[in-house]
Amino acid sequence: MTDTPWWQTGTIYQIYPRSFQDSDGDGVGDLKGIEARLDHLVALGVDAIWISPIFPSPMRDFGYDVADYCDVDPRFGTLADFDSLLAAAHARGLKLLLDFVPNHSSTDHPWFQESRSSRDNPKRDWYIWRDAKPDGSPPNNWISDFGGSAWEWDAHTGQYYYHAFLKEQADLNWRNPELRQAMMDVLRFWFARGVDGFRIDVLWHMIKHAELPDNPANPAYLPQMGEMHAVLQLHSTDQPEVHGIAAEMRAITDSYPGDRVLIGEIYLPIERLMHYYGLEAPEVHLPFNFQLIEAPWHARELAAMIGDYEAALPAGGWPNWVLGNHDRPRIATRVGEPQARVAAVLLLTLRGTPTIYYGDELGLSDVAIPSDRVQDPRELREPGLGLGRDPVRTPMPWNASDHAGFSTAEPWLPLGPDWPTRNVQAEGADQGSMLALHHRLLDLRRKHAALAVGDFRLLDAEGDVLAYERRHGDERIAVALNLGATDQRVAVPAGEALLSTVDLSLIRDEGDQLVLRPDEAVILRITG
Repeated sequence: MTDTPWWQTGTIYQIYPRSFQDSDGDGVGDLKGIEARLDHLVALGVDAIWISPIFPSPMRDFGYDVADYCDVDPRFGTLADFDSLLAAAHARGLKLLLDFVPNHSSTDHPWFQESRSSRDNPKRDWYIWRDAKPDGSPPNNWISDFGGSAWEWDAHTGQYYYHAFLKEQADLNWRNPELRQAMMDVLRFWFARGVDGFRIDVLWHMIKHAELPDNPANPAYLPQMGEMHAVLQLHSTDQPEVHGIAAEMRAITDSYPGDRVLIGEIYLPIERLMHYYGLEAPEVHLPFNFQLIEAPWHARELAAMIGDYEAALPAGGWPNWVLGNHDRPRIATRVGEPQARVAAVLLLTLRGTPTIYYGDELGLSDVAIPSDRVQDPRELREPGLGLGRDPVRTPMPWNASDHAGFSTAEPWLPLGPDWPTRNVQAEGADQGSMLALHHRLLDLRRKHAALAVGDFRLLDAEGDVLAYERRHGDERIAVALNLGATDQRVAVPAGEALLSTVDLSLIRDEGDQLVLRPDEAVILRITG
C-alpha cells in the first residue's frame, strides 16, 4: 500500500476543539489541550485529525462565523500554538486537517464591515446585497437554515444582505473574482504553513442562482422538520458554477507536495453528491457520505444503500463513511450501545475512508442539556424541535477526576452522567470496552490490506444480517453483522476468527452456517 495516498488507507478523527481538552482552566478546550492528548490518538490508531474551526470569531455559531481566516482565536491559543500542534502531530505520524468555512463570514469580519459601510465601497460586491421588493419585503422567499428569512435589512445602506445561516453569518459572493482570489489565498496560507488538507464547510451552498428566484414550496413539509424545510433549496444551493470553484480549490491543493486532501461537506442525494468528485476536472477527493447517519438501522436497507453507493461511484472515486459529527445525534443514541459496537465494526470494515467523531470510540451518548445551559443558536431559535447540537458537543471524559480531566474549571457544556465510568482511563483498562474494540478494529485495518484498500462484495444474507467480503490479492476477509436482538444465521465460508464483539468462540450449526448471537459482529479471514 506504499503507493496509495494516506487518505485512502487512513482513518480520520474529528475533534471539536472546544470540547477535547482545556489546558488553561477556562472551561473551553484549546490547541495546547489537543497537543497534550495526541498520544491518545496515536494509541487509538487513527491517521489524521480534523479540527473544527479555530479561527478568530465572535462565536455566535461557535467558530463557523469567521472574523479572520488567517489567524487563531485567542480562546484556542495563537498561531505559534498551532505551529506547535502541527509539528507535534507530524512528529507522531499524524496528519492535520482544518475546517475551511468559505460560504459565509462573520459580520464582524473587516471585509463585511467595509462592504456594509456604503453601496460604493470596493468590497460591497464581496457579499450578496439586494434591494427590497416594492412593498419593502425581502428580495425572495429563501429561508435560513436556522429558521426565518435568509435576508437581513441594513438600514444604513438601505438594502438586504443574504445569510444562509445566522444573520451574523453573511454569505460571501463567490461570483466576485476578487473575493474568490482572497479566499483561495486563505487555502495557500494554511497549506504553506503545513496543513495536510481541509474539510470544506457547506460546499454545496457556495454559489446561488444569479437571478435569485424564489425557491419552490416543499409539498412534504411538516413543522417539526424545522422551518428551513418549508421550501426546497433549488436555487440557493448546488448550482452548476460551484464545480468550477471546487476544481480550482483542488488545483491549488494538488500544487502542494505530500498528498494533501480536500473533503467536502455536502448533504445531497447520492446522484448529485457524485458530481463533486469532478465532472470536467478533479474536485474534492472525498465528498462526505453521510448515509450511515441518516439511514434506518435495518440490515436490508443498509445493504441496498451500500450497494447503491458503491455502484454510483465514478471511475477512480474513493468511498468514505461517517457515523457521526458535530451536527447530528451520536450513534450510541440512535441505535443503542450494543448496536453502536456493531456500527463501529461496520464503519471500520467498509471499503473507503472512515471518519470517527471524538468520543464515539468511548460510546458517548447525547447529553441532555438543561435549558439554562443551552448554547447552540439553532436550539435557541427553534426550541423544542430537537435540532440543537449541544448534546453531541459535550466535553471528552478522560478520567474520573474533577470535570473528567477535561478542565480544572466547570466545562462550557455539561458532561454526560456516566463520565465517572465512561472515560478514556477506565475504558483503557477494560478489554471489553468500546475503546478496546476500536483499538482492535484499527489494528486490523493496519495489518490487513483487504480491510484498508480491498475490493468489496456484498454476501447473500437475510433478516437482520448484513454480510460482505473484502479481498486484496489472495487475502479474503468476511464481515458478518447481526443488527438484531435474536440469533441469526448466515452462510459464510470457513475461516479464522479475527474479531467478535461477543467472543471468538464462533458457532456453526449443522448446515455449516455461522450463528450470529444478538448484537454480534464478526470478522474472519477466509481459509477455504
